[in-house]
Formats: sequence, structure tokens, C-alpha cells
Amino acid sequence: MNAERIIRIVAGSFILLSLSLGVEASPVFVSKYFLFFTAFVGLNLFQSGFTQMCPMNNILSKLGVKGSC
Repeated sequence: MNAERIIRIVAGSFILLSLSLGVEASPVFVSKYFLFFTAFVGLNLFQSGFTQMCPMNNILSKLGVKGSC
């Protein structure tokens, strides 16, 4: 599995988890402040689309995961 697929899986998991913990209608609701984490992940994905800089990609490369190329 390459770094791009791992990043997409992790980002999607973070968004789904923080939404389930932050939306009051959810059965596992904890606090509405988890929605800030959702916004953080979304903004990070947005900026990485323009700058090609992704902190998760840096972490994965240090762990030895190969890039998509």
C-alpha cells in the first residue's frame, strides 16, 4: 500500500470518527468541539491540494512507506 492510499484512509477515518463524536444526534456523542478536529482535517486536505505539503506524508516517509510514484 502506498502513502497516498494510507493518507486517504487515515483522513477519512479521522473525519468520520470526529463527526460521530461531535454531532449531537450520534449515539456516541461526546462534545461538539470534536467538529473543530473535522475542520482541521478538512483544511489540511485543502491546503495540501495546493501546496503538495502534507504532514502525514512526511511521517509516512520517515516510517519507510513508499510514495505513489
